[in-house]
Amino acid sequence: MEVKIPIDELTAKVIEELKRLNYSYHSLCGFRGFYRRLIAFAKKKGEKYFSESLGASFLMENHDFDINVHKGPMSAAVRGPVRRIRILGDYQLHGVIIRRVIKKPAYVKPPQFEHILFAYDAECERNNYSKRGMRTKMQRLYFFIDYITSRKLQDVKDITPVILSDYVKTIFRYHEKSISAILTTLRTFLKFLYLNEYIEKDLSLDVPKPKKHYYPPIPSIWKTEDVKKMLESVDRGSPIGKRDYAILLLVAKLGIRVGDLKALKLHDLNWNTKTIELNQSKTGHHISYPILDDIGWALINYLKNSRPETYSPYIFVRLNAPYEAFAENANLHNIISKYTRLAGIKIPKGARHGLHSLRHTLASTLLEQKTPLPVISAILGHLDSKSTNVYLQIGIDGLRQCALDPEEVFNHEK
Repeated sequence: MEVKIPIDELTAKVIEELKRLNYSYHSLCGFRGFYRRLIAFAKKKGEKYFSESLGASFLMENHDFDINVHKGPMSAAVRGPVRRIRILGDYQLHGVIIRRVIKKPAYVKPPQFEHILFAYDAECERNNYSKRGMRTKMQRLYFFIDYITSRKLQDVKDITPVILSDYVKTIFRYHEKSISAILTTLRTFLKFLYLNEYIEKDLSLDVPKPKKHYYPPIPSIWKTEDVKKMLESVDRGSPIGKRDYAILLLVAKLGIRVGDLKALKLHDLNWNTKTIELNQSKTGHHISYPILDDIGWALINYLKNSRPETYSPYIFVRLNAPYEAFAENANLHNIISKYTRLAGIKIPKGARHGLHSLRHTLASTLLEQKTPLPVISAILGHLDSKSTNVYLQIGIDGLRQCALDPEEVFNHEK
């Protein structure tokens, strides 16, 4: 129920609630400055109380943003001001601060196929498929489910080789790799239907197998000077810098995948043996990483001086309230892109320089040092050396030009 109180009292109550929710000092300063300007604007307009129209007028005159007609995504410049205005309206109306988390709507399974999709999902879970792999697999499968739904099919028994052929025609314009992945997913699903007697004929045999093979591109790797610039650009005096520096070192020196890095928990750090023990999310295999000296000090600096007080068991958490682990689908690309930009590093067109590229750089460095492929596979957490063979494409000449000396690159002040 809305209770009208003067705008200065309303903003003061909101600030107190933000404090209770453990918003950071810098965030609170931003809110206070914004609300001071809003209060001055209200006095100028002769308004004693906050209203949605007052907030809209303030955004229009001070940020040139019309909240009443805006429908698409907001730019970073206005996202904060709009959020602060909405918080006032929410608090005045409900007495609480509503966290506005917008999620994509979940896939709505067609009723006639819902039980089969649940059964297939359960089968994949029994086979220990990773959550990330299952997410992409099901997304590809939904393409087919939507297609047969549009063809008015009410039962999987109505699927015919002709329908499969017609479906394949709808994806022929996709990239070769995407086509292969979609058809592989479809083949697996049809085999599941046959083995579980949902259909009488093994239709997986009617799904074409592309004759061409996909050859992975040469991995993007970093130049020595660029790695140095990127690491040196991290402000290790700030809380976020301490966290990001530890993250970058773990990926660059140990080759930990982003998914495993986000899943790291405090009990995974074994300080007695100086190791990090974890089960890889992609493969499910247990792996042990050494806590090297610089990584250990970076982790200690972050845990003691940067990580906020939180009940979260995860090592790396967001530094804005609520202090929780990174989102499941977060790829942390913003971390490396931030320091790439701060370091003034120019990324060649078409090159990939996300966190995964630091894994590529580590592999290339080890290869240059004549480390056997099985050893590199073990370090990177590959199930076998086939996944590591791609690094041989770079060639010895290319490796000589861009390989890194780990001790030189990561020789920094502790």
